[in-house]
Amino acid sequence: MPEPYLAVTPYFGWDVVRDVEELLRYAFMQHAYEAGTIVALSAGVIGYFVVLRGLSFAAHALSHIGFAGATGAVLAGATPIAGLLVFTMTAGAVMGALGQRLRGRDVTIGLVMAWSLGLGLLFTYLYKGSAQLAIGILFGQIFGITSQEVAVTFVAGFLTVLALVAVYRPLLFSTLDEEVAEAKGVPVRGLSIAFMVILAVAVSEAVQVVGVLLIFALIVAPAAIAERFTTRPSRGLLLSAALAVLFTWAGLTVAYYVPYPVGFFITTIAFGSYVLARLASPTLTRLRKRGRELLAREEQLRHSP
Repeated sequence: MPEPYLAVTPYFGWDVVRDVEELLRYAFMQHAYEAGTIVALSAGVIGYFVVLRGLSFAAHALSHIGFAGATGAVLAGATPIAGLLVFTMTAGAVMGALGQRLRGRDVTIGLVMAWSLGLGLLFTYLYKGSAQLAIGILFGQIFGITSQEVAVTFVAGFLTVLALVAVYRPLLFSTLDEEVAEAKGVPVRGLSIAFMVILAVAVSEAVQVVGVLLIFALIVAPAAIAERFTTRPSRGLLLSAALAVLFTWAGLTVAYYVPYPVGFFITTIAFGSYVLARLASPTLTRLRKRGRELLAREEQLRHSP
């Protein structure tokens, strides 16, 4: 009696189960998929609110600020993630306190972002150890994640998603109509600060997967695609999270067979998917509109005497 997996029919010349077993044969790949999935889920969920609130540039700035924190922590003899969290959470709280005033301050955010990157380069220059650590912070080092780091990532990701679920309804209300939400007694300023702090934690998590320079793609691209295909927030959140996981899995799989950085593959797949979504969304919009018109006509005919 053959084992169940031996009965799987190969598709297009390869055995799916056999290839999955090959990918997961090594501990470093298992850790990469585990950490990548956790990071992608939290990045996809929080990224949807980033796009809705128009904070894409601010999210990108947080990653550069985190680079200064990570390199500064290494210079001080601490772990990079500690510096990342301190710098990004502090900057996120300040950005959140600005609220709506944060929008339109691209010049200020851009200058702070550039200064933070320069500060990180200074810390890297002063650090006498290997420069590989700085490269890992800039571009990610997911294949070097340990089981302990996977556990820390899981805790951070779980707390991030849990915090977002706790403030989901009032956050969505204030995101869609801040003035009405404030008039109804929703603590808009407090929610803004809380959201930016949650975003800072998500950015710190995602750094180890794609690095500070490429984090924009993992947080923003899935949400931007989801927004084009559905206007319902619940579906948008699920689609954004699913796409982020799909991009991460695809990037990890390709990087296993092709000796190039995994961050390159993740961002390329995300960018290509966004381009396809932009091309396809007008056609899908017309089809949905036509479908609604046909459905309405059928209802009229059904209820006509």
